Amino acid sequence: MSGPDIVDVALVAPRYLAGGGDPAWVTAPLHRSCNWSSQPNPLVPHVALTSPDSRAVLRLGPDPDGPWWTLQHAPMNKRRAWSVSFGARTPVEIIAGFTDALTDPATAQAPAPDPYEPLRQAGWFEGHDHDGLTSPDGLAHVEHFTHGFTDCWFARAAVSEDPEGLIWRAYLSGDTPAHLITGFTRALADSAPLLRDAYPLRVPLNVRRQANVAITQRPAAEVKFALERRVTALANRSKQLVPAPVPLKTPLPRRTR
Repeated sequence: MSGPDIVDVALVAPRYLAGGGDPAWVTAPLHRSCNWSSQPNPLVPHVALTSPDSRAVLRLGPDPDGPWWTLQHAPMNKRRAWSVSFGARTPVEIIAGFTDALTDPATAQAPAPDPYEPLRQAGWFEGHDHDGLTSPDGLAHVEHFTHGFTDCWFARAAVSEDPEGLIWRAYLSGDTPAHLITGFTRALADSAPLLRDAYPLRVPLNVRRQANVAITQRPAAEVKFALERRVTALANRSKQLVPAPVPLKTPLPRRTR
């Protein structure tokens, strides 16, 4: 039985079937760890966060006819403007794979990775009648679509080809930096289950037959302070990259005769 120090939680796998989760998993670190600014308006059910250089804006808001999450980035140096969007039921931990890469001062310095590689390593396979890679259970798909002047990445999770079977969809424009797309695909391919509330269970109804949901118990403090630990960890990233000050050498006294 659960006590005051133990709570019931649901572990959901594969993670792309876990449902949206708590948006603060994305917005709180951006605001508190990475200094993205917000202008709250209590009369409007939207969140807008702007990066410190004012080049990127993340918007989150209920939109029954479109994606709930959108991130737009202005042109920078020789790179053109780019944008990404995620549906309401995209797990926030997968979106965080993208935003964490965006705000990590170390990732932009690394060689451009192949966004497909994390999926291949996780056993995703190439389809016979379409491009891109599909998850081992066939429920998630990622594709880099290029045709003429069109260049973009699509990702989706669905339990069937019918419109009612769609769980979530993501769009990433072709000018999106490759290391950010890889941050997204790495989080998507991660085999670790995602934690969700057990009662009431927040997993979308149309995926409960396909999802592996295990009700287990965790220390209440571990669950309660998970977001705070994440905020602290991301805030410490930039501190770890700051080089230690080089001590100044004191010149030796000159000899005089």
